[in-house]
Amino acid sequence: MFNIPVFLQTAGLLVMSNVFMTFAWYGHLRNLSSKPWYIAALISWGIALCEYMLQVPANRIGFQSFSLAQLKILQEVITLSVFVPFAMLYMDQPFKTDYIWAALCLVGAVYFIFRS
Repeated sequence: MFNIPVFLQTAGLLVMSNVFMTFAWYGHLRNLSSKPWYIAALISWGIALCEYMLQVPANRIGFQSFSLAQLKILQEVITLSVFVPFAMLYMDQPFKTDYIWAALCLVGAVYFIFRS
């Protein structure tokens, strides 16, 4: 039907996966802080199941064209790209220049891991 490039399929699924992952890992700090930890853990596991339903196919698709190390670095770049807006918009955290420095480090990682 559509001939979507492997990179876009992989990155798109990983972005969606990371949204679920970020909420599973950190969303309970805002929404469930008054609940016992095991309630937060059970709800987080349920959210994480959605994450894995996207992450596993993303990595299987991506592994057709990318090395394992390239997939990992792509994941880290996407993680930071999802986490910063989540922290600022959902968790009301202030922007930090450390986010820029971390992103620049990831640019270096992308360069080294994707160069021929």
